Amino acid sequence: MHNETIDLLCKHRSIRKYQQQPLKLEQIELILKAAQSVSSSNFLQCSTIIRITDMIRRKKLAHYSGDQNYITQAPEFWVFCADFNRHYQIEPGLQLEKAEQLLLGCIDTAIMAQNVVVAAESLGLGAVYIGGLRNNIDKVTELLAIPKYVLPLFGLCIGYPDPADNPEVKPRLPKELVIFKNQYQPINRNLLKQYDEQINNYYQHRSTNQKVGGWSDKIAKIINQENRDFILAYLHKQGWITK
Repeated sequence: MHNETIDLLCKHRSIRKYQQQPLKLEQIELILKAAQSVSSSNFLQCSTIIRITDMIRRKKLAHYSGDQNYITQAPEFWVFCADFNRHYQIEPGLQLEKAEQLLLGCIDTAIMAQNVVVAAESLGLGAVYIGGLRNNIDKVTELLAIPKYVLPLFGLCIGYPDPADNPEVKPRLPKELVIFKNQYQPINRNLLKQYDEQINNYYQHRSTNQKVGGWSDKIAKIINQENRDFILAYLHKQGWITK
């Protein structure tokens, strides 16, 4: 069965090179309308987007994120925040220090951002998430004047893909390793081995950044080298999960 929406979702790629063609105002408004149409837990609407149009700030954010220069190249760069400060301004007596508020804010904001990506791709645009913003989250907070009970989660580059750069779609895990019926299942090692071979073949034959190895042999390096040990202290400083 052919379905244009599902076809679009399945063709998703991270785009890191963009044409220097600005988005039209009506495109931006359509994307933002899609963002605000997202589901919201208890209709709390606890997400905020900061659109970065100032190039000085863009350059600093690119540096803070590990010198990811497509942040300055992309026509649009937006920062997505979990936000309960808006609620705090309305009702200062709120109890916002619990872990549940942090989860709600992160979940709702991630859902909003995915609406943005799908909307952008439906308009012929490309995008890439920038989790590297959290590398220097204190500096990002200061630069963007982010108050208490707001958490800058990630950035998003949006623009027209550069036709000279055409990244392939990465093969995803077999659905049998991700989708279970009725209860959690242990990993199927045979399927995992087949997937690792598929990923190794993909890495060696893709058009750029070829490398060797599968998927599972990179997990330890990626997870164990994660060094944002300051995040918990930052969350506490911003008023999150202190209880």
